[in-house]
Amino acid sequence: MFKKLLPLFCFFLLNTTLYAQYIPISEDSEISILTVGPGEALYDKFGHSAFRVKDNTLGYDIVYNYGTYDFETPNFYTKFAQGKLLYELSFYNYEQFLASYKRQNRWIKEQVLELSLSDKEAVFNFLQNNAKDENKAYKYDFFFDNCATRMRDVLKEVLGDRLQYNDSFVEEQYTFRELIQKNVHCNSWGSLGMDVATGAVTDRDATAWQYQFLPNYVYQAATTATLDANGKTQPLVKETNFLFKNNPVTHRSNYLLSPLFIFSVISIWVLWITFRDLKRETRSRFLDAGLLFITGVVGIILALLWFATDHSATANNYNLLWAFPFSILVTAAIAKRNPKAWVSRYIIFLLLLFLLLTIHWITGVQEFAIGLLPLFMALAIRYIYVVYYLKRKTSLVVSRK
Repeated sequence: MFKKLLPLFCFFLLNTTLYAQYIPISEDSEISILTVGPGEALYDKFGHSAFRVKDNTLGYDIVYNYGTYDFETPNFYTKFAQGKLLYELSFYNYEQFLASYKRQNRWIKEQVLELSLSDKEAVFNFLQNNAKDENKAYKYDFFFDNCATRMRDVLKEVLGDRLQYNDSFVEEQYTFRELIQKNVHCNSWGSLGMDVATGAVTDRDATAWQYQFLPNYVYQAATTATLDANGKTQPLVKETNFLFKNNPVTHRSNYLLSPLFIFSVISIWVLWITFRDLKRETRSRFLDAGLLFITGVVGIILALLWFATDHSATANNYNLLWAFPFSILVTAAIAKRNPKAWVSRYIIFLLLLFLLLTIHWITGVQEFAIGLLPLFMALAIRYIYVVYYLKRKTSLVVSRK
């Protein structure tokens, strides 16, 4: 009777006392790293990682998940935008975890770790303590502190120098931007959004240790990691299991809805108006005002992401070279039929910024969204025409005097 009640008792303690009491773990227990494949939504494209603690003797099977947050958090969306939203370590029954990702048709791999009983106790105790109300929250960072990096960090914290990661799983050198772009199509709106929002900090080469911000590389790093056990070096991973094999779905992207096509159409429209203006010896003032207004608004958003948030990935963003925030202040001036001379000088300044953008792109300081290339060309040509038109008009006025 006692053996039948013990699993219920342990799980009751796990869910009601928040680890105020010691929860035992037996010799037959297993601690695993779970790796989940990519999902449909953009935030699921990179996969997921979690710990699993399974004890058949004591009858519990728990998943510890560092990738959760509380939707009831006051000012949730503001904190999310500012990079101040706290993520949490949550725990629940493995069957819930499995069922959830089965519904999403996402594969799940398990790496059972080769740990002694004392090591399993140490890892389990760390997770129990970390799941307490006062410890469960942490400040999420996409590159440096997320659900994937926590797998690596927890094991390193508990096992210390006995656990050794090596670089052998890294076959090619990639930047942070290249690593995240491997998970999304380059000509997609998600890819474009990330390229515009993230700065030059993401164009640094990532080390093998830093690769583990992505779950797939946590999986690969664990495969090659070693653990010192009483002076004997052994693989960290004892066995690997495929817990759920998904049914691959082929997604066909619609090029007519892609950023490259949409911005190509917009760019052709801008160039057509510019050509028409050239033929008529006129200037479409409201087009120029609209371009400066839109690029100015984008620039303000990017500047706020850089200077007014805690997002590490949005710093040093040279997309500000084409989306310059102060352009919004020039909107009214350029919409006038006869703008003042300084407006022409400001447009020349914008062309110089485009030159800097080109240099940054060629030298690898920062990569820019390929979908924006037609827009860059159209803006540069339009700015050149505006400078030409305004200077020509000024010359005509002077000659008449």
